[in-house]
Amino acid sequence: MTTFWLLLTAAALLWYSSVTLYVAVKGAGDIREMISRLKGRR
Repeated sequence: MTTFWLLLTAAALLWYSSVTLYVAVKGAGDIREMISRLKGRR
């Protein structure tokens, strides 16, 4: 039973890490685009 919980914990950590990385990368791109648009309004 310990192996089951270890695998489940590892899978959850991998999933959480990948979602966090995906959101961070997409968010950084959106922020760069927003800043460039705001600079263009001057």
